[in-house]
Amino acid sequence: MNAILLITSTVLTGLMAGLFYAWSISVTPGLAQVNDHHYLQSFQAMNRAILNPAFLVAFLGLVILLPTLTYLNYGGRLSARFWYIAGAAVLYLGGIIAITFLWNVPLNDALEQLTIEAMTPDQMDAFRLEFEGKWNRLNWARTFSSLLAFLLLVLACLENAGK
Repeated sequence: MNAILLITSTVLTGLMAGLFYAWSISVTPGLAQVNDHHYLQSFQAMNRAILNPAFLVAFLGLVILLPTLTYLNYGGRLSARFWYIAGAAVLYLGGIIAITFLWNVPLNDALEQLTIEAMTPDQMDAFRLEFEGKWNRLNWARTFSSLLAFLLLVLACLENAGK
């Protein structure tokens, strides 16, 4: 059971790292090339589209899987595997979940409240200036956190593999 949870957690964390990485290196740089109206429209559409079962299972499933896996690997002598998993859990919960709910979601909610067609070009520009840089920096933090969490879980999978 422990091995199945570790592999599942590793795969899901890798998928999340890939998602954040793809946004950071392709989606947001691509959006940076379009005008304010298209930027806001596109970002609203993507924010709506990402809230789907496939994303939510991976994103929120790890909130349960990683602490559970950490608990299952806690024992009398704390192994390297335990520390790798615990580190991954802390990185995921702090560097992805906390950042998302404390900062990205409020930014996304503010974007969702916009009636873009009723905005002037100056209003669109002002909103974008306030939104874009913050959102991108936060996403890079999630990218690095998820990548490090994934690498720690890979190390946990490899721990004692040659013995």
